[in-house]
Amino acid sequence: MRVWIENPFDNLPVEGFRPQRYWLMANAFARAGHDVVLWTADFNHTTKARRAIKDGVRAPFALEFVHEPPYSGNVSLRRMYSHWRYAREWERIATAYANKNGAPDVIVASTPPLSACAAARRMARRFGAKLVVDVMDAWPETFERVAPRWALSPLRAIARANYLGANLVTVVADRYIDLVREYGYAGEALRFYHGIDLGGRPDRRHSGNGLALAYVGNLGRTYDLSTVVRAVAELPDATLDIAGRGDGEEPLRRLVADLGLESRVRFRGYLGEREMLELLSKCTVGVVPMASDSCVGVPYKLCDYAKSGLAIVSSLGGESAALLARYRAGASYDPSDVPSLVRALGSLDASACGANARRMAEEELDSSAIYDAYVVAVCI
Repeated sequence: MRVWIENPFDNLPVEGFRPQRYWLMANAFARAGHDVVLWTADFNHTTKARRAIKDGVRAPFALEFVHEPPYSGNVSLRRMYSHWRYAREWERIATAYANKNGAPDVIVASTPPLSACAAARRMARRFGAKLVVDVMDAWPETFERVAPRWALSPLRAIARANYLGANLVTVVADRYIDLVREYGYAGEALRFYHGIDLGGRPDRRHSGNGLALAYVGNLGRTYDLSTVVRAVAELPDATLDIAGRGDGEEPLRRLVADLGLESRVRFRGYLGEREMLELLSKCTVGVVPMASDSCVGVPYKLCDYAKSGLAIVSSLGGESAALLARYRAGASYDPSDVPSLVRALGSLDASACGANARRMAEEELDSSAIYDAYVVAVCI
């Protein structure tokens, strides 16, 4: 079958990052013998810079870039405009691609962004293709923290049309199945975690008796790192390495300076796959510090920490908390509650929890098993 997969957000291995959901998915479809095109943006949403792919891309599928205007703020009108332009451009060049190379039999479209998923819905109807809507996050619900619910009604209408137009809905966490049901979708909905390639893990090399905390990801308003920094201030033997950048970096740096923690809280910036694995090999605890109004289910960073055998401390409830409890892979704490986080960190047997987290990765988060099953589900 001809399979198109669309997502503008994921980092690419050819940029030095680890393979994420849609690259892993494209590989699985190609491995099963399908003719695959992975569509993505020419703008990196993590670094907020134009993608610079210097060498030819070696992959068992076609990789096609779609132009997207830049933006700087993750919550901004400029971002919404950027996504809208990306969707229009993708629909234009994808239609021309289909006329030249043949129409797709299946389109897997991520949501968000809503506008690109809407374009996928239109093209699936035009080409007679099966439409799979893959839910990565709850849009527009995640914006309710910064905008009144009534103002999001137009976006909610697009989301409803996308879900109701799908032949199959796949999700990265069970909570999103409930979400699509609330919109009236009555078809098949299946959960497939993000997953992670379990190869390439360096040996654990942490030395010392203190807690070596790591945070990998964006420094935006969804992530409450100030609580983590304040907890480190109360734990004299704790350190924190932060790998990422975002709107919240400067206020966080000021907080670190105000608390006199410059020697114990280190900002690493964006790290490639090799550097990130090297950093995590020297840490003992991975932190998932989500804000209380987060709509996230089971995030990428939980997979990163589990692969590297770190104990995990998380403020997420629901599915993430249940996984940690079932595998005894870490501890949960109340969002934005410094004493709760301090207690959670103090309760850890980091070595035992880290070993359990690795077992959780092998049994629940192995990308090979996840995406092979994904291909089977889509191709039924």
